[in-house]
Amino acid sequence: MASYTDDDTGYGVTSSLNIGLIGNGQVAALVDERARIVWGCFPGFAGDPLFSRLIDETDRGYYAVELEDCVSSTQCYLHNTAILQTRLQDAHGGQVSVIDFAPGFEQYDRNYRPIALVRQVSVEAGSPRVRIRLRPVCNWGSEQPRMTRGSHHIRYLTDEQSLRLTTDIPVSRILEERAFGLVGTQTLIFGPDESLTESPATLARSFLERTRDSWRQWVRSLSIPYDWQQAVIRAAITLKLSSYAETGAVVAALTTSIPEAAGTERNWDYRHCWLRDAYFVVRALNRLGATRSMEDYIRFILDCVADSDDGQLQPVYGVTGESRLDEWHVTHLTGYRNTAPVRVGNDAYRQIQHDVYGSVILAATQIFFDRRLPRPGDVSLFRQLEPLGEKAYANYLTPDAGIWEYRGRTRVHTHSALLCWVACDRLARIAAELQLEADAERWRDAAREIHDVICRRGWNEEQNSFVESFEGRDIDASLLLMNELGFLPPDDPRFLGTVEAVGRVLRRGDYLFRYAAQDDFGEPENAFNICTFWYIEALAATGQRAEANRLFENMLANRNALGLLSEDIDPDTGELWGNFPQTYSMVGIINAALRLSRSWEEML
Repeated sequence: MASYTDDDTGYGVTSSLNIGLIGNGQVAALVDERARIVWGCFPGFAGDPLFSRLIDETDRGYYAVELEDCVSSTQCYLHNTAILQTRLQDAHGGQVSVIDFAPGFEQYDRNYRPIALVRQVSVEAGSPRVRIRLRPVCNWGSEQPRMTRGSHHIRYLTDEQSLRLTTDIPVSRILEERAFGLVGTQTLIFGPDESLTESPATLARSFLERTRDSWRQWVRSLSIPYDWQQAVIRAAITLKLSSYAETGAVVAALTTSIPEAAGTERNWDYRHCWLRDAYFVVRALNRLGATRSMEDYIRFILDCVADSDDGQLQPVYGVTGESRLDEWHVTHLTGYRNTAPVRVGNDAYRQIQHDVYGSVILAATQIFFDRRLPRPGDVSLFRQLEPLGEKAYANYLTPDAGIWEYRGRTRVHTHSALLCWVACDRLARIAAELQLEADAERWRDAAREIHDVICRRGWNEEQNSFVESFEGRDIDASLLLMNELGFLPPDDPRFLGTVEAVGRVLRRGDYLFRYAAQDDFGEPENAFNICTFWYIEALAATGQRAEANRLFENMLANRNALGLLSEDIDPDTGELWGNFPQTYSMVGIINAALRLSRSWEEML
């Protein structure tokens, strides 16, 4: 429960990541503890944020249901859904419930996902007085939308779109931001500039029931572990909310410019799809049994491959597959807790990162071996993937920016070479499955060569560990993946030494940094959540299950009140930092829980 003093209005407080996510695969929004929508891009994930208060200290860019004399609030999701309920309590015994969701369900054999947010505001106790403040911005905070009003709606016009609020609350009360006594349940539908064919209340009730049933049916289809079920279900729902339904792309996060640590310029636009995430996302979706989402995501990746020039892949693409993501700074938004710059786009698309070829082939491998899928991989798809293997083999000794996307230097990174090995190794396995023996042997030979070079040049005898670049000394967390990706067995002394070295160099309390060496912005200040999950899985693989379980429970305890995680965490305070919610982090919960959980057969 969040509590407030009498002189705290709660509407000028510094932003935090104790917020909830709603969405439907077309739009997504973040709702804070006081029932303010503080982030929401339209018409899609990477669109213009009409609600930008999360990264702006100015009193605008939000959509609030404000309870007079509010003293406390609580939030929860309706069971196994993405429908969020916020309860606000006032100093006089009044209580209000705010239900927030984006409609999404099957209709006419299609996935109905309008660009719409629905709010139902209800009296639960007393005689509460509320105020609606709807203050959208547009063009990245440089303007306010033009407004026109009707008898039961307000139209908001920008240069790119027209949206409408339709409500059974008198429009004048919203335009004037005037408090009124709430009676029963009142409804606000913010969405397409179209007239409703039924009352807002009737439509909202229907949307709520169908959206609730759709989420619960989807959750029922999941394969989940015996232990940590609710944590995995919430992570799975969040992963689905991060999937852009139109194309299947999965974004790294739904925000931009939440810094990795206080007062740092380490803030990026993560509303795009990174190829390096592919294997971990596919692995999680596969193990959950969410095969439709998995297949859509793989198809998106393969479309990027088909559109590439001679198999040359970039690290990141837009959610519709666009290749240009030119980065620029916004001057009209002050930034999260006044931390500038606010960035749009991501210049990482220009970088050379050789790990992408192995990441794509690793994700696509699922198609050749998963008999649940309606369109299995064939020789034609294998031939489409081979140029990626050729790129990997040709470049495994070539410097690149690496998995951590250094902007100021290049090296021959061990992780990049490892993923080049993965590309050749998986092509050999696919070729064998397709009974293409000559191709299988050719790719096995390439994989053996790369494996030998990594073992010679990526190993540091003094450190008793693999290191982050050939002939280097630095340690980074990506080395933990050598067992996960099949490069070394878990009992190999070299892997055991690497896990020990990673813990010795990168562990801070119960958290793991991605690296400790200086980069373009100095030394990292906060732990990187996915690396802690990699460490947990490596500990489990090497027989240290008790410690792995303890660290996993600690990570679950550091989620926000609604079970969500961002990219980074302050190891001293446990405060969340970085873009939110972070897909990598939520996938980390799923994969670690599935590895550590007791089996259903063991418990029942």
